[in-house]
Amino acid sequence: MHAITIPEPGGPEALVWAEVPDPVAGEGEVLVEVAASAVNRADLLQRQGFYDPPPGASPYPGLECSGRVVALGPGVAGWSVGDEVCALLGGGGYAEKVAVPAGQLLPVPDGVDLVTAAALPEVTATVWSNVFMVAHLRPGETLLVHGGSSGIGTMAIQLAKAVGARVAVTAGSPEKLARCAELGADILIDYREQDFVEEVKKATDGAGADVILDIMGAKYLDRNVKALAVNGRLAVIGLQGGAKGELNLGALLAKRAAVTATSLRMRPLEEKAAIMAAVRDHVWPLVEAGTVRPVVDRTFPFPEAAEAHRTLESSAHVGKVLLVRP
Repeated sequence: MHAITIPEPGGPEALVWAEVPDPVAGEGEVLVEVAASAVNRADLLQRQGFYDPPPGASPYPGLECSGRVVALGPGVAGWSVGDEVCALLGGGGYAEKVAVPAGQLLPVPDGVDLVTAAALPEVTATVWSNVFMVAHLRPGETLLVHGGSSGIGTMAIQLAKAVGARVAVTAGSPEKLARCAELGADILIDYREQDFVEEVKKATDGAGADVILDIMGAKYLDRNVKALAVNGRLAVIGLQGGAKGELNLGALLAKRAAVTATSLRMRPLEEKAAIMAAVRDHVWPLVEAGTVRPVVDRTFPFPEAAEAHRTLESSAHVGKVLLVRP
């Protein structure tokens, strides 16, 4: 088969479409013939040599895919050859085939085509696990999403609105904020021109956000705590603004607030399977009803993965960037 390989870490040009050995489905795994994958920030870090796959995962980038089941490993039940699926991966989505633990597989939702389904696994798993399973966003509460026009952001807006929450977003242009509004965002903040702490407080009569989903890390830590409501929950899922920051514990204590930080890729298989089961129970019905939909900005053939990476690095996109089989 062919896959996107990284012979040497570097810029987008480091991605090479090359012939590699076929994977084999091991115990509890399913072999999937890939139709499409999606580009995530973790893929950019892996390309640069900063984020290796977990032990036992495919060495090729790609944290999610869609495709068809072509073989079942020993001990797999509930799946059949020919099933159309999408999957959360530890790696290997940028390839023609990938072996996937069966617990990380979901059927393609009704009403979603096979290629577009590749945009769903990582964002739904990330948002549902952090915003709902960890931060317990409830109807009537306010969620602040940093990077509202990203793949994560566009899904977080829709899921929060679906459960009856109010949504504030930050984004870097009026055009991106307009797209967020189309998806249901109530409070639109241009982070280049406005202070999100002031804007959130103003929109909530001084209360603040009950839950904040943050991709920036250290750069936003102090201001995120200031923007939290009493009993607020800050969920950090990215470090685009740095890994080390100063946390005002006094402010956190005064608000009886909580800060959590999670990553999805390195979780044990059992935890990933539990998250995917929750996504199937809670998110898939919303997707199939048309209440929630994947947002895809553009697609590239697999051999053009370098251009797809440049697109993500430029932040010119809204929603997901996909790679499809040539």
